[in-house]
Amino acid sequence: MQQAHKVPVRNLAAAVIGNALEWYDFLVFAFMTPIIAQLFFPVDPSASSSDLNAILMTTAIFGVGFLMRPVGGIVLGLYGDRHGRKAAMVLITSLMAVSMAIITFAPTYQAAGILAPLLILIARLVQGFSAGGEFGTATALLIEMAPVKSAAFTAPGR
Repeated sequence: MQQAHKVPVRNLAAAVIGNALEWYDFLVFAFMTPIIAQLFFPVDPSASSSDLNAILMTTAIFGVGFLMRPVGGIVLGLYGDRHGRKAAMVLITSLMAVSMAIITFAPTYQAAGILAPLLILIARLVQGFSAGGEFGTATALLIEMAPVKSAAFTAPGR
């Protein structure tokens, strides 16, 4: 009978929770699209297409986060190679926190005009960049922290 591999459960749990929180931020933005559209984009009650345009602009800003993921994966992966995986994970978590703070405290379109959707756009770019670097860096960190004999069993998806 083969002996079970000892997996660093605490590290694995931290990586899973971190990844879940990264995607939670993406999902909250998607589910809140109608509210974000009303608050951060110009809506003219007299024009019937105004609501649709605001929804489409919000959806486009949601998609921008996905365009930044490969860039974040490359840049943050290189950062992790040079400065260490833990430093990269701290940077990634900080970037995600800053982007969420920008979205949380952004003024509405009524209060700030065009600055409101621009702040949301910047926050989504940073959020996508952060999410792109998180999975690869967390996976590499887990593999590096695992005992040599069980490193292959520590990687997600195995």
